[in-house]
Amino acid sequence: MAGRYKSPLTHADVTPKAAWLNRRQIIAGAMAAGGASIASPALASLGARKTSYGSGLEPNTFEEITSYNNFYEFGVGKDDPAQNAGAMQTSPWSVVIDGMVDRPGTYSMDQILEGQTLEERIYRFRCVEAWSMVIPWVGFELADLLDRVGVQSGARYVAFETAVIPEVMPGVRRRVLDFPYVEGLRLDEAMHPLTIMATGIYDEPIPNQNGAPMRLVVPWKYGFKSIKSIVRITLTDSEPPTSWNKANAREYGFYSNVNPTVDHPRWSQATERRIGGGLFAARQETLMFNGYENEVAGLYEGMDLSVNY
Repeated sequence: MAGRYKSPLTHADVTPKAAWLNRRQIIAGAMAAGGASIASPALASLGARKTSYGSGLEPNTFEEITSYNNFYEFGVGKDDPAQNAGAMQTSPWSVVIDGMVDRPGTYSMDQILEGQTLEERIYRFRCVEAWSMVIPWVGFELADLLDRVGVQSGARYVAFETAVIPEVMPGVRRRVLDFPYVEGLRLDEAMHPLTIMATGIYDEPIPNQNGAPMRLVVPWKYGFKSIKSIVRITLTDSEPPTSWNKANAREYGFYSNVNPTVDHPRWSQATERRIGGGLFAARQETLMFNGYENEVAGLYEGMDLSVNY
């Protein structure tokens, strides 16, 4: 297993909380005047342990991260989740952990978080649509949770499922995808130190539109692999179905690793548009495995990544 990824970036390099809180208040006031709103987390800090995860990167602002994203259960527009997700109740919340584990059961968020040391990690985020951000997530390694429930020897994959609440999810009613949204990882991907379960952003509880109360974050894969608002985790010995692969297998493979040499059938993946850079900002070159090649390339040694896309 690869070692922990470290860099010289520290919490001091993140946009100061006072600065983004002030911007957040200004934008919220402006949107309220126009009859719109942005769902926002409670202001109580999570008290996450600061780490050096990152790569000299400048994180996007809280407003950019929480107002521009995909969460098709709440609509297909980039601002639909921020407009619609506030109606979803995320407390109490429980997650079923089942399949090939020693201690299957229904776990509350309090049980899942008990004894966990939350860390702040600054990760690149690359969408398959060729836009990107840098996000200071708060969370814990998925491996810690899997170790606690006891992975059985025959398990090879981890499957995930998102909540389906039609009464507050307009996208579910429109059947944009075959819901519930499902995703999966190979077990070694799930156990990698970079793979985390995120419960916060900027040391605040994660907003609904970003996957509250808990989502997966796999920074070397396209963003749709990082499933939101998880209600089930299943250990299995066979490759699980994934939503976008079911919808269009030609365009979305099981692995979905960020790979600038393998284009999407309808656009190039060689470059990306950084959110927050403005309409005329120069596109950036996309890095292999989203910049985490040194840490994760060994997981795919000997594989043809143009076939196993």
